[in-house]
Amino acid sequence: MALTTTQQAVQRWHEMLQTRDMSILNELLAEDVVFRSPVAYNPYPGKQVVFFILSNVIQIFENFTYHREFYTEDGQNVVLEFSANVGEKKLKGIDMIKFNEQGQIIDFEVMLRPKSGLEALAAQMGQRMAAFMPKA
Repeated sequence: MALTTTQQAVQRWHEMLQTRDMSILNELLAEDVVFRSPVAYNPYPGKQVVFFILSNVIQIFENFTYHREFYTEDGQNVVLEFSANVGEKKLKGIDMIKFNEQGQIIDFEVMLRPKSGLEALAAQMGQRMAAFMPKA
């Protein structure tokens, strides 16, 4: 049961990336979703900030391509291997996504390499996050 729901959600995720329809992202994210950045140690909790992060990363990445998908036995986790460019820098990475039983994303962790690609992404996202996050 869970695997089918997760696979349908992953299909919606791919559809969102192809069409750039961010309303799909809005329906895929659970209210209590947590994003684990390859740059920041502390996770970002909550649908509003995760929506902001993912919709901005989608704009920053160029030539974004998924290569392989791996599902866990329980069917609630998927790892998606990808490559992309940030300006001149090439990077490879994985999205580790955990879904709830309703097919919504509850945990989204990104790992990236090499360091030069990560730094290029961090620089661009840092500017956008500074504009988004409330000042303490």
